[in-house]
Amino acid sequence: MNAPAVEVPRPPLSVAVVTETYPPEVNGVAMTVGRLVQGLRARGHRVQVIRPRQPGEEASLVADGDATLGGLPLPGYPGLRFGLPAKGKLLRAWRQERPDVVHLVTEGPLGWSALAAARRLGIPATSGFHTNFDRYSIHYGFGILRPAVAAYLRTFHRRTLATLAPTVALAAALAGEGIPGVKVVGRGVDTALFDPQRRDGALRASWGVAEGGLAVLSVGRVAAEKNLPLTLKAFAAIRAQRPDARLVVVGDGPLRRSLEAAHPDHHFAGVRVGEDLAAHYASGDLFLFPSLTETFGNVTLEALASGLPTVAYRSAAAAELIRDGEHGVTVNPGDEAAFVAAAVGVATDAAGRQRLAQAARAKALACSWDQVVTDFETVLRQASGGAAGAYAAALGSASSLPMV
Repeated sequence: MNAPAVEVPRPPLSVAVVTETYPPEVNGVAMTVGRLVQGLRARGHRVQVIRPRQPGEEASLVADGDATLGGLPLPGYPGLRFGLPAKGKLLRAWRQERPDVVHLVTEGPLGWSALAAARRLGIPATSGFHTNFDRYSIHYGFGILRPAVAAYLRTFHRRTLATLAPTVALAAALAGEGIPGVKVVGRGVDTALFDPQRRDGALRASWGVAEGGLAVLSVGRVAAEKNLPLTLKAFAAIRAQRPDARLVVVGDGPLRRSLEAAHPDHHFAGVRVGEDLAAHYASGDLFLFPSLTETFGNVTLEALASGLPTVAYRSAAAAELIRDGEHGVTVNPGDEAAFVAAAVGVATDAAGRQRLAQAARAKALACSWDQVVTDFETVLRQASGGAAGAYAAALGSASSLPMV
């Protein structure tokens, strides 16, 4: 008889993660990267995070071996910063202590310079496609630059061994644009944190929701790209049928002040994190998410885990996680009339909301962060084996691009 195969432990990786957003910043990308880094470190890998330093940030917030570099405020988002080019610093650091692989989270000046340094040293590099910056340009008065922004993003990701996309649809779109090595690495959710059991009657009362009333939630950046006018339109239609309804907006952003002034009857909860955020989700009755700029939309998965019935466009996470009429309600992207009708339909159907809530929770329970970290680790290991000649060969399709 043949002896059973013995699995040989694989050595830990040394990974440099370059990102322009990271906890304690509050956004989907920061949360995702924080989870991935935490997961890799828990498995024994050495991970160095390289990012811009936030104003007033104390050194105690930076983990041992991590690096913070110079940055500037992101226009329209004063709480976020983009990193300045640091190719020289990274070349010196990586020559002294060479990582097995560099993972690039964002495509800004810091990310581009890190990509240049990795290519110069022959270090395999992977990237993540987290934000549709080309779509954002429309909402900030720079729509004329959308083709240029899209071209820049394509150029950036064509120069890495693998580009990670959170959904099958986005992966197919990126591959169709000529980006090589596209891999699907999804998102997970902490179902112990986001749990319907955190529903809080006192919190609902603080929102001004009467006993038996309807709490309609909007969670995310209070910004133009989130399509908040449609949220307001849908809520107005709901209130015409349910006068006891109350709109609760969770989050902050450049539009918050103007919306608060224009809608004093709505409750603006500001930024909420951890158990506080989870209680807000669980204490709602209906979640409206009309954004069309998401690559994924972590809030969708958090709402599902919280047993919160969701109405969304059939796009990004909602398209892959929500079976229409079973886990929530989805409508064709851009069909505003259908979105409003769906929102009113769910708002006026108490039994339907209960059914959707139970199915949503069951769906989210299958979305494990552990599996996401495993998928991410697999991509990094594959890339780390692509150094030297194999790395150059893999980038052959980008050989005509100018070197940086």
